[in-house]
Amino acid sequence: MDQQARLHGSYWLQTAPPRDPAPPPEGPLTVDVAVVGAGIAGLSTAWELARGGHSVAVLEAGRIAAGVTGHTTAKLTALHTLVYDRLRRTRGPEAARLYARSQSEAVQRAKEIADLLGADCDWEEAAAYTYAEDPARADDLRAEAEAAREAGLPAEFVTETELPFPVSGAVRVAGQAQFHPRKYLLAVADGIRRLGGTIHEYTRVTDLVEGEPCVLTARSPASATTVTARHVVVATHYPVFDRALLFTRLSPRRELVVAAPVGAAEAPRGMYITPERNTRSLRTAPLDDAHRLLVVTGEHFTPGTGGDVEERFARLLGWAKDHFGDLTPTHRWATQDNESTDTVPLVGPLHPGTHQVHVATGFGGWGLSSGIMAGRLLADRIDGRPCAWSELYDPRRIASVVREGAAFLKHQADVARHFVGDRLPAPSGPSVDDIAPGDGAVVRVSGERCAVHRDDDGKLHAVSARCTHLGCLVAFNRAERAWECPCHGSRFDVHGGVVQGPAIDPLEPREL
Repeated sequence: MDQQARLHGSYWLQTAPPRDPAPPPEGPLTVDVAVVGAGIAGLSTAWELARGGHSVAVLEAGRIAAGVTGHTTAKLTALHTLVYDRLRRTRGPEAARLYARSQSEAVQRAKEIADLLGADCDWEEAAAYTYAEDPARADDLRAEAEAAREAGLPAEFVTETELPFPVSGAVRVAGQAQFHPRKYLLAVADGIRRLGGTIHEYTRVTDLVEGEPCVLTARSPASATTVTARHVVVATHYPVFDRALLFTRLSPRRELVVAAPVGAAEAPRGMYITPERNTRSLRTAPLDDAHRLLVVTGEHFTPGTGGDVEERFARLLGWAKDHFGDLTPTHRWATQDNESTDTVPLVGPLHPGTHQVHVATGFGGWGLSSGIMAGRLLADRIDGRPCAWSELYDPRRIASVVREGAAFLKHQADVARHFVGDRLPAPSGPSVDDIAPGDGAVVRVSGERCAVHRDDDGKLHAVSARCTHLGCLVAFNRAERAWECPCHGSRFDVHGGVVQGPAIDPLEPREL
């Protein structure tokens, strides 16, 4: 058997397997707040609201904490690579202080919730580091340490770490945390139910009529129904409803993860990340008395543009072996997040004309602390309580977009290149006969572009090649056996089913 076939997927999903599915609503449902999405942001928001006395329904298209949150590296920290020096320069010292305070309080809130719920989630306090090997990056790290310290974090610049290789410098922040995100969120979900909230899996929300109240259309495999709510929270990673055109300010990013056991005595106990080498991030998780699991993340790319993703996995594993010895990987998976053009999440009103519909997105790879932060911010907003950092994260901020014009325009140019280029006549490309077992390609069939996959047994599976979000052409990711849209990150399985939004409709089947 091929080595890759023996590898497990997400360690968090494997070690906290799904329970019996929470059933879809049996009929029309009326609640105070409907939360769309059951990842860290959605469940955190639902828990805060249920604890505040609201009736809450969580609607999840798949399984609880099995999407982006189920594929994270599970670092819970306020140190987000090099964000503080950038914030200090682009939005001012006060914005940096609010960011640090909101993210730090999110780490503390997670600990409070875990203790309150008795969550057995492998909680460990750990220091977080942003490091560099290249001496030319040392000044960047010194500036980041200074900015983070000014913002209120206990940050320091260091040149020694526990890593088994030298670094030119690192920003260190003590008192951060790492944990098992799925075990934590399953406990949160149980807490929501005990407070009277309901959770519905395999329930995809496909339509929203705004008003007082709002009405959602929820579709399950067997039927469709409506959910009526005074408030709606869209916490679907990438907003499935985007009436403020937030997709113009969000760039999807996919990252690969490999994991392997290492000796407990040699395993780093801190959490590390470097922007070098197309990002390298690592932490360890408890396995047994003699071993810990080394989790290494990196090789980020825009979905649909990753090229040979198997080669990227090999490059990431090669880096881990070069730095930590002859590892035997046991797991590999990939994660995906969206980054806003100014690197600050978008949490607040979905668009300028609404007081009932709220959104949480754009976490930029730091979804655990940002998702917990979003839960508290949105609960405050719905309850009419002031929140010191609501303006910092408000999706309606315009001045920030202007300041980050270069990033905004680059993102739009990348999307336009696909959006327009995909509609131009294409040169001759591969034919169906060229597709090897396990691979896929976009080919022309009777003048139409079709996404064709040949499975390991040689059987062909054909679907429309146009993403159902805005019509860009998808590309095949052989390593993950998925069709990916390079414009906004929607992902589909080989049969066309939606794996990841913003698309909500599957790719239509095609006959060859």
